[in-house]
Amino acid sequence: MFVSSDDWVEIGTRLVLALFVGCIIGLNRQKGGRAAGMRTFMLVSMGSALFVMIPLQAGTDTANAANALSRTIQGVSTGVGFIGAGLILHESPRESKSLRVRGLTTAASIWLSAGLGAAIGCGLWQMALLAAFLTLITLSGVKRLTEFFNFWADRKKLATRRTDVTDI
Repeated sequence: MFVSSDDWVEIGTRLVLALFVGCIIGLNRQKGGRAAGMRTFMLVSMGSALFVMIPLQAGTDTANAANALSRTIQGVSTGVGFIGAGLILHESPRESKSLRVRGLTTAASIWLSAGLGAAIGCGLWQMALLAAFLTLITLSGVKRLTEFFNFWADRKKLATRRTDVTDI
Protein backbone atom coordinates (compact mmCIF):
# COMPACT_ATOMS: atom_id res chain seq x y z
CA MET A 1 0.00 0.00 0.00
CA PHE A 2 2.75 2.47 0.92
CA VAL A 3 4.77 3.80 -1.96
CA SER A 4 8.17 5.44 -1.91
CA SER A 5 8.39 8.95 -3.30
CA ASP A 6 11.33 7.71 -5.41
CA ASP A 7 9.27 4.96 -7.09
CA TRP A 8 8.20 6.86 -10.18
CA VAL A 9 6.98 3.75 -11.97
CA GLU A 10 4.52 2.86 -9.20
CA ILE A 11 3.35 6.47 -8.83
CA GLY A 12 2.88 6.84 -12.58
CA THR A 13 1.12 3.49 -12.90
CA ARG A 14 -1.39 4.36 -10.20
CA LEU A 15 -2.13 7.81 -11.64
CA VAL A 16 -2.44 6.56 -15.24
CA LEU A 17 -4.67 3.69 -14.16
CA ALA A 18 -6.88 6.13 -12.24
CA LEU A 19 -7.08 8.28 -15.39
CA PHE A 20 -8.00 5.23 -17.46
CA VAL A 21 -10.77 4.12 -15.10
CA GLY A 22 -12.20 7.64 -14.99
CA CYS A 23 -11.97 7.81 -18.78
CA ILE A 24 -13.99 4.67 -19.46
CA ILE A 25 -16.77 5.67 -17.06
CA GLY A 26 -16.74 9.26 -18.30
CA LEU A 27 -16.90 8.10 -21.90
CA ASN A 28 -20.02 6.11 -21.07
CA ARG A 29 -21.66 9.18 -19.49
CA GLN A 30 -20.50 11.55 -22.25
CA LYS A 31 -21.90 9.22 -24.91
CA GLY A 32 -25.30 9.64 -23.26
CA GLY A 33 -25.03 13.45 -23.38
CA ARG A 34 -24.68 13.89 -19.62
CA ALA A 35 -23.46 17.06 -17.93
CA ALA A 36 -20.19 15.53 -16.72
CA GLY A 37 -18.11 13.83 -19.36
CA MET A 38 -14.85 12.07 -19.87
CA ARG A 39 -12.54 14.88 -18.72
CA THR A 40 -14.48 15.45 -15.51
CA PHE A 41 -14.44 11.78 -14.58
CA MET A 42 -10.75 11.49 -15.42
CA LEU A 43 -9.87 14.47 -13.24
CA VAL A 44 -11.99 13.30 -10.32
CA SER A 45 -10.53 9.80 -10.43
CA MET A 46 -6.93 10.93 -10.78
CA GLY A 47 -7.38 13.67 -8.18
CA SER A 48 -8.70 11.14 -5.70
CA ALA A 49 -5.75 8.85 -6.38
CA LEU A 50 -3.36 11.76 -5.93
CA PHE A 51 -4.88 12.88 -2.62
CA VAL A 52 -4.80 9.34 -1.27
CA MET A 53 -1.19 8.82 -2.33
CA ILE A 54 0.01 11.86 -0.39
CA PRO A 55 -0.30 10.32 3.11
CA LEU A 56 0.93 6.99 1.72
CA GLN A 57 4.18 8.66 0.70
CA ALA A 58 4.55 11.17 3.52
CA GLY A 59 3.88 8.86 6.44
CA THR A 60 6.72 6.96 7.98
CA ASP A 61 4.78 6.09 11.13
CA THR A 62 2.23 3.44 10.15
CA ALA A 63 -0.37 4.42 12.78
CA ASN A 64 -0.32 8.11 11.84
CA ALA A 65 -0.30 7.32 8.12
CA ALA A 66 -3.37 5.11 8.46
CA ASN A 67 -5.14 7.87 10.39
CA ALA A 68 -4.15 10.46 7.77
CA LEU A 69 -5.28 8.13 4.98
CA SER A 70 -8.66 7.63 6.64
CA ARG A 71 -9.17 11.38 7.00
CA THR A 72 -8.06 11.94 3.40
CA ILE A 73 -10.55 9.42 2.05
CA GLN A 74 -13.32 11.02 4.12
CA GLY A 75 -12.39 14.46 2.79
CA VAL A 76 -12.28 13.29 -0.81
CA SER A 77 -15.65 11.55 -0.60
CA THR A 78 -17.23 14.61 1.02
CA GLY A 79 -15.72 17.03 -1.48
CA VAL A 80 -16.72 14.96 -4.46
CA GLY A 81 -20.20 14.70 -2.96
CA PHE A 82 -20.45 18.48 -3.32
CA ILE A 83 -19.46 18.22 -6.98
CA GLY A 84 -22.18 15.61 -7.43
CA ALA A 85 -24.69 17.86 -5.71
CA GLY A 86 -23.91 20.55 -8.24
CA LEU A 87 -24.73 18.13 -11.05
CA ILE A 88 -28.20 17.41 -9.72
CA LEU A 89 -30.64 19.77 -11.31
CA HIS A 90 -34.14 20.36 -10.05
CA GLU A 91 -36.64 21.07 -12.79
CA SER A 92 -40.25 21.83 -12.10
CA PRO A 93 -42.68 22.62 -14.92
CA ARG A 94 -44.75 25.72 -14.23
CA GLU A 95 -48.07 24.04 -14.85
CA SER A 96 -47.23 21.10 -12.60
CA LYS A 97 -46.56 20.96 -8.90
CA SER A 98 -44.35 17.90 -9.28
CA LEU A 99 -40.60 18.14 -8.93
CA ARG A 100 -38.35 16.50 -11.50
CA VAL A 101 -34.85 15.57 -10.40
CA ARG A 102 -32.12 14.99 -12.97
CA GLY A 103 -28.48 14.04 -12.68
CA LEU A 104 -28.60 11.54 -9.81
CA THR A 105 -26.91 8.77 -11.78
CA THR A 106 -24.20 11.12 -13.03
CA ALA A 107 -23.63 12.40 -9.49
CA ALA A 108 -23.41 8.84 -8.17
CA SER A 109 -21.02 7.97 -11.00
CA ILE A 110 -18.77 10.91 -10.11
CA TRP A 111 -18.74 9.78 -6.50
CA LEU A 112 -17.93 6.21 -7.54
CA SER A 113 -15.18 7.45 -9.85
CA ALA A 114 -13.57 9.14 -6.85
CA GLY A 115 -13.79 5.88 -4.91
CA LEU A 116 -12.17 4.00 -7.78
CA GLY A 117 -9.38 6.55 -7.94
CA ALA A 118 -8.86 6.31 -4.18
CA ALA A 119 -8.68 2.53 -4.38
CA ILE A 120 -6.13 2.72 -7.18
CA GLY A 121 -4.14 5.31 -5.23
CA CYS A 122 -3.97 2.84 -2.34
CA GLY A 123 -2.67 0.17 -4.71
CA LEU A 124 -5.93 -1.79 -4.81
CA TRP A 125 -6.08 -1.74 -8.61
CA GLN A 126 -7.62 -5.22 -9.01
CA MET A 127 -10.61 -4.24 -6.89
CA ALA A 128 -10.92 -0.94 -8.74
CA LEU A 129 -10.85 -2.58 -12.19
CA LEU A 130 -13.52 -5.08 -11.15
CA ALA A 131 -15.65 -2.27 -9.72
CA ALA A 132 -15.18 -0.23 -12.92
CA PHE A 133 -16.33 -3.21 -14.99
CA LEU A 134 -19.39 -3.66 -12.78
CA THR A 135 -20.08 0.07 -13.03
CA LEU A 136 -20.10 -0.09 -16.83
CA ILE A 137 -22.47 -3.05 -16.70
CA THR A 138 -24.72 -1.09 -14.35
CA LEU A 139 -24.67 2.10 -16.44
CA SER A 140 -25.16 0.38 -19.81
CA GLY A 141 -26.66 -3.04 -19.23
CA VAL A 142 -29.24 -2.22 -16.58
CA LYS A 143 -30.60 0.64 -18.69
CA ARG A 144 -31.06 -1.70 -21.65
CA LEU A 145 -32.67 -4.31 -19.42
CA THR A 146 -35.09 -1.71 -18.06
CA GLU A 147 -35.97 -0.60 -21.59
CA PHE A 148 -36.57 -4.24 -22.55
CA PHE A 149 -38.95 -4.82 -19.62
CA ASN A 150 -40.76 -1.52 -20.30
CA PHE A 151 -41.22 -2.56 -23.94
CA TRP A 152 -42.82 -5.86 -22.94
CA ALA A 153 -44.96 -4.21 -20.26
CA ASP A 154 -46.23 -1.64 -22.77
CA ARG A 155 -46.91 -4.39 -25.29
CA LYS A 156 -48.90 -6.35 -22.70
CA LYS A 157 -50.95 -3.25 -21.82
CA LEU A 158 -51.70 -2.72 -25.51
CA ALA A 159 -52.84 -6.33 -25.88
CA THR A 160 -55.08 -5.98 -22.83
CA ARG A 161 -56.67 -2.83 -24.27
CA ARG A 162 -57.36 -4.59 -27.57
CA THR A 163 -59.06 -7.44 -25.72
CA ASP A 164 -61.17 -4.98 -23.75
CA VAL A 165 -62.28 -3.20 -26.92
CA THR A 166 -63.29 -6.44 -28.68
CA ASP A 167 -65.36 -7.51 -25.65
CA ILE A 168 -67.66 -4.50 -26.10
